[in-house]
Amino acid sequence: MGEMDKIYTDFPYYGSPRITHELQRKGIMINHKRVERLMRVMGIEAVYPKPNLSKNDKPHPVYPYLLKNLDITKSNQVWGTDITYINVKNDWLYLVAILDWYSRYVISWELSDTLEAGFCVNNLQNALNQAIPDVHNSDQGSQFTSDEYLGTLQSQSTIQISMDSRGRCMDNIFTERLWRSVKYEEVYIQDYQSPREARQLLAKYLKTYNEKRLHQSLQYNTPAEIYFGTKTLKIKTKKEELIS
Repeated sequence: MGEMDKIYTDFPYYGSPRITHELQRKGIMINHKRVERLMRVMGIEAVYPKPNLSKNDKPHPVYPYLLKNLDITKSNQVWGTDITYINVKNDWLYLVAILDWYSRYVISWELSDTLEAGFCVNNLQNALNQAIPDVHNSDQGSQFTSDEYLGTLQSQSTIQISMDSRGRCMDNIFTERLWRSVKYEEVYIQDYQSPREARQLLAKYLKTYNEKRLHQSLQYNTPAEIYFGTKTLKIKTKKEELIS
């Protein structure tokens, strides 16, 4: 599944036939039906350029997408959250993070071996213990539309709740960029042998990401310097991010 994840990260529009052929070109003898089954297990499918880990087919509250043409000019103005798949030897974990869109600072993150809503709720509570955003944005996944998650947001009367349109993964482009960095700069390099190792090394990487890694989009400052500092930056729009 690790090789499938790499292929999917590079070619999110690939369905099971092309992923099967890519794997076979790498010398991995696998048939189309097995690839289809593994894609279902991983929660990924073609067209959506991200793991569709929080797919929700049940009726749920839907909030409007509030970020179109919004100028993001300060920390804690907009938080975005999402879930991605982390490959571990003979197993997998799910990583959720809350990202401050202005500074790219990872406010909080958590790993889980299931997709139950609880680990996302815990992550949100940890973030809210640090600050309160003006807007919280997510997809319409079952974790983020659960009563417990929405109730936690609604307990803070000043937070506006925003949700991506169905199939519009680029509504959350900054978190998608975070996942790509996490995968290529950490996960694929380390080849985690256990959940404990994954948790320890991800903690180290995300601390480096926040405090030491320079971001071109932040004029070569770190997320922590922008998040906790007073310097105002002209952050790229989502359209500019897509073409940069």
